Amino acid sequence: MHAIRLHAFGPAENLGYEQVDTPEPAPGQVRIAVAAAGVHLLDTVLRLGDTNGPYPPPELPTIPGREVAGTVDALGAGVDARWLGRRVVAHLGMAPGGYAEHAVVAAERLHELPDGVREDHAVAMIGTGRTTMAMLRFSGLSADDVVVVTAAAGGIGSLLVQHAKNVGATVLALAGGPAKTARTRELGADHAVDYNADGWVDQARAALGGARATVVLDSVGGELARGAVDLLAPGGRHLVLSWSSGTPLELTEDEQAARGIVSRPVLGGAEWRAVVGDPEQLRALEDEALAAVATGRLVPAVQSFPLADAAAAHRALESRGTMGKVVLVP
Repeated sequence: MHAIRLHAFGPAENLGYEQVDTPEPAPGQVRIAVAAAGVHLLDTVLRLGDTNGPYPPPELPTIPGREVAGTVDALGAGVDARWLGRRVVAHLGMAPGGYAEHAVVAAERLHELPDGVREDHAVAMIGTGRTTMAMLRFSGLSADDVVVVTAAAGGIGSLLVQHAKNVGATVLALAGGPAKTARTRELGADHAVDYNADGWVDQARAALGGARATVVLDSVGGELARGAVDLLAPGGRHLVLSWSSGTPLELTEDEQAARGIVSRPVLGGAEWRAVVGDPEQLRALEDEALAAVATGRLVPAVQSFPLADAAAAHRALESRGTMGKVVLVP
């Protein structure tokens, strides 16, 4: 089979498209003929060998990737024969191997895909979707909210926009460039502002027509987050989901008190760790995410690259040149 292998930490060009042995499933595992493999920003951190990241660098050589969807084409000993030939999606956990034409995974991690659910949509929801579902547990959005979503055209941001609209909130989407802002309007955002434009904060205020934001869902950090927080009304909440800029916006207690706002991390807190550290709760989040796409309540934005172009996918993701979840297609 063909797979992407990393032999040395470094730039995206180190991701090589190679012929390797097709894996055989061990007892309790299945093999999936991969139709779509998810690419995560974390993959780019692991590719660099960054020891300061949330996970240790992998042993080399490695086949990156932890999210796959496709068809089960081989069973290990002890696996129920009903899985053979089924369309499935799975998160591989800490064991990589997704950037390939075939991947093996424990049968207990499988989710069968309902008819009509595309593999690329499923692979977007099994990782990015479950993270979004966990975030939403702590957001408490309602129809009374005016919600600012940073990086609103991204994999998580596009889902947050849709959820906020589903509960009846007013949504201001922040995205980089005309194509991305147009995409957020297609997703239902009431207002969309290009954060690359000069004076974008003033444009955002004008778009809100005198209303003030009640919630900022921030996955970027840095100066963009500062501008978004400036849109908050007294009593507003700045929820830190992640910081793709590399620098979270940290507001002092004095500043929060002076403005009457609250800034708190969603990722990393004790409640968050309790959820993501519990396999049963993770499974429930995956079920919830897949049910949302199966019913059409959420439609993940997806940008696909051929498997052989994994390096290009990484470069595009690192330069914020993508919209939605990045997926490799063998």
